[in-house]
Amino acid sequence: MKIINLIKIFVVIVLLGHFANPATAAGEYPVRSVSLIVPYASGGGVDTVGRIVAKGLSDELGQSVVVDNKPGAGSNVGSDYVAKSAPDGYTLLLASPATAVNVSLYKHMPFDTAKDLRPVTLIGKVPSVMIVSNNVQASTLKEFVALAKKAPGTLNFGSGGSGASEHLAGEMFKPMAGVDIVHVPYRGGAAAMSDLIAGRISVVIINEITALPLIQSGKVRALALADGKRSPLLPEVPTFAEQGYPNYEVSVWWGVMGPSGMPDAVVAKLNESLQVVLAKPDIKESLQKMGVDVMGQGPIPFGAFLESETKRWAEIVMRSVERID
Repeated sequence: MKIINLIKIFVVIVLLGHFANPATAAGEYPVRSVSLIVPYASGGGVDTVGRIVAKGLSDELGQSVVVDNKPGAGSNVGSDYVAKSAPDGYTLLLASPATAVNVSLYKHMPFDTAKDLRPVTLIGKVPSVMIVSNNVQASTLKEFVALAKKAPGTLNFGSGGSGASEHLAGEMFKPMAGVDIVHVPYRGGAAAMSDLIAGRISVVIINEITALPLIQSGKVRALALADGKRSPLLPEVPTFAEQGYPNYEVSVWWGVMGPSGMPDAVVAKLNESLQVVLAKPDIKESLQKMGVDVMGQGPIPFGAFLESETKRWAEIVMRSVERID
């Protein structure tokens, strides 16, 4: 009888722990530090955005939010780490366009983006801008297209590697403009920019954060902004839409995600906290100085945006890019 009673007590304890833990985690969250996984090396634009957001979120949550860089495999290493972490809200991912692109770019993904990661908040986006070497005899997008059509295959565009956002942006533009420009992949965007400045490649379509100081210093020329409106940081640069390409919009974006099993209450807490953070004048100003259009969209619109981006880039990848094993 005593054994049976002990077993009953044990079962009750286990059940209480099983059912109480998620609720407790959601109700008291957070009770310890949170890791924000940035799936790229430190020092880049993604890392900078991550650290700005982490600092603000630390202040809002009352717990340390520590940036942990886990680069590799085009962001898959860090993303996979988050996807397979405990779904308790203490391990988060700073997602970016690779989160949408890699689904079609890689033949064998270590995780299922749609099933294993849960959207929390879309932080914001920054538009891409077409910049050309000063050696290119074109001061407008129209002149560049005319030059490319006059000598097919002689102009080239650089990127940070096959499947990188600059590569996909170029492949998207080619059929729209009816031009044949040759892709030159580099091991990272910095190498591509160096060769653009030196005149060894003709054009790069890259995020405004990277392009802005080079444009301002006169090392390259900006021909078009890939957004629906002009940038306050580059007001003199017309959009692609203004120059005859209304459907050409390419941006780099960032959002916070977590493992798919996170409790609704934890997701809600994180989203509410991030909304407060993104509305703070100092945070907003820091991001806007980088050209970021602060969005602060919650789980549902962020999820819809991610699905749309995944479908859009899949078409470009399948048509133009050699997939990665």
